[in-house]
Amino acid sequence: MHNDIKNEEINVEEVKHLEEEVKEIEYELYNENSAGKLAKGFINHPLTFILAVTILVLGYLSLTFMPREENPQMIVAGGVVIVPMPGANANEIQKVIIEPLEKRIREIKGVENIFSIAKDSVGIVQVQYYIGQGKQTSDLKLYDQIMKNMDSLPKNAMQPIIKTMDIDTDIPVAAIAFYSKDESLSQTDLYKYINKLGHRINRIHNVAKVELKGARKEQFNVLVNLEKLKKNKITLGQVAQALNGITYKLPNIKGDTVSKEFVVFGIDNAIDNIKDLKNVIIDSYNGQPVYLKDIADVFKGSNIQNKKRAYIYTKENHEDPKQEIPQVTMTISKLKGANTVTINKAVFEYLDTIKHELASHNIGFVITRNDGYTANHAVNELVFHLVISVVIIAILLVFALGFKEALIVSLTVPMILSVTLFIGFMMGETINRITLFALLLSLGLLVDAAIIVIENIHRHMHSHDSKDKSLKQIAIEATNEIGNPTNIATLAIVMTFIPMFFVGGMMGQFMHPLPVFVPIALFVSLLIAYIFTPYFVNKLLKKKEH
Repeated sequence: MHNDIKNEEINVEEVKHLEEEVKEIEYELYNENSAGKLAKGFINHPLTFILAVTILVLGYLSLTFMPREENPQMIVAGGVVIVPMPGANANEIQKVIIEPLEKRIREIKGVENIFSIAKDSVGIVQVQYYIGQGKQTSDLKLYDQIMKNMDSLPKNAMQPIIKTMDIDTDIPVAAIAFYSKDESLSQTDLYKYINKLGHRINRIHNVAKVELKGARKEQFNVLVNLEKLKKNKITLGQVAQALNGITYKLPNIKGDTVSKEFVVFGIDNAIDNIKDLKNVIIDSYNGQPVYLKDIADVFKGSNIQNKKRAYIYTKENHEDPKQEIPQVTMTISKLKGANTVTINKAVFEYLDTIKHELASHNIGFVITRNDGYTANHAVNELVFHLVISVVIIAILLVFALGFKEALIVSLTVPMILSVTLFIGFMMGETINRITLFALLLSLGLLVDAAIIVIENIHRHMHSHDSKDKSLKQIAIEATNEIGNPTNIATLAIVMTFIPMFFVGGMMGQFMHPLPVFVPIALFVSLLIAYIFTPYFVNKLLKKKEH
């Protein structure tokens, strides 16, 4: 009888002890942090798997449609104010044009530097804003400031010309060198054809500007012989005045006749060919007219005043491996935010379609710059190295935790990158070398949260206290246990990148993607680790019996 009472007392104590343990477990589950709540909410939710697939699809679409470029876009604002004042010398321009304009422009907020040039008959003021100032707002401020202070300019000053700077379209993303394959095509004819081709390429979607470098434009050249001038008693000013007179375009003459008919007649251009120019009368000497051909060599060719040259060096000629071939380079710029890869692909595909047309004109071309290829190649290389990195991490985790645990961590990496790229795409960011650097920099940090969660779950599964717990309960408790310290550790890393938001100047603009993508990737890694690591554990792992 005594033993029975003792056994009943022992059983009561065991029940009380079990009840206290259950209360502790319920208390711990009741006091879940953010990690525990996310794990508990998604571990058995029917839409968790659909969410994972959606994330991967969004990442693939973001990687496909997100604009790619070599360098990040920078906001650089500036402008030039040109004020002509015919007849004024440089000192007068400085006093009445430059100094009043500088004083008024300094009233504009955000102006960093002002550079001025005073020349005869014209004043030029260049305005540079601080890096990061809004371009459209700055341009509007400059225009308003000049217009509302027009009364401070002299009466004989002409209307100011305001030109703004646009760095988005000033930097080319592609360059193509066109050259003549033989001497049958002159440099001026080459320019004419490539100039027309440039207009066609400019119609391609998102192409902002097409420019030609090293072009040789056609013109009449007059090389005056000073000895012949002296011989015919003619000054160089007389020659300039005579040539200047034939450049004016005469207006058409309209009038009524006696028979009430309305007649319109005009005068044809005096100069139609090289012969007409040679026969222009400059003056007379000893009763005889002096023609332009008598005092100058006149010929039709390229603009010899243009001292710039562009050449292609080839190795086809074994005797002269550095043979120079004159060429015309076409540079192509894109609109801000446009995809460099798509634009360059469209341009070069168009060139492939007109290869036979170019060959029929004895024109060859060489692609000398292709930012689309370098940007696309960098992105593809990043994806390839990310895959290698994930495989290496998985192999290391196989030896440390197990095959399935390594698989779970490996599945979280593409999901983290997918969400990060999608958020960047929605923010209007582009994939460039700094974006790629930010993702590579954060790659080692992205798997930390998932590894910590899976390792803690693995430890709880093999502890003696887990024999009476389900795998779901173990996953939630283990995730909840490391939630707060993991959040604090991640926040500490994010805080180290916050000061980069306040870096000014061109460096701050250039490194802008770094403080944007790294914190986003780290916060996303926490969410993915808390949501999907317990879910995959519950689906893939099995609790081992002790």
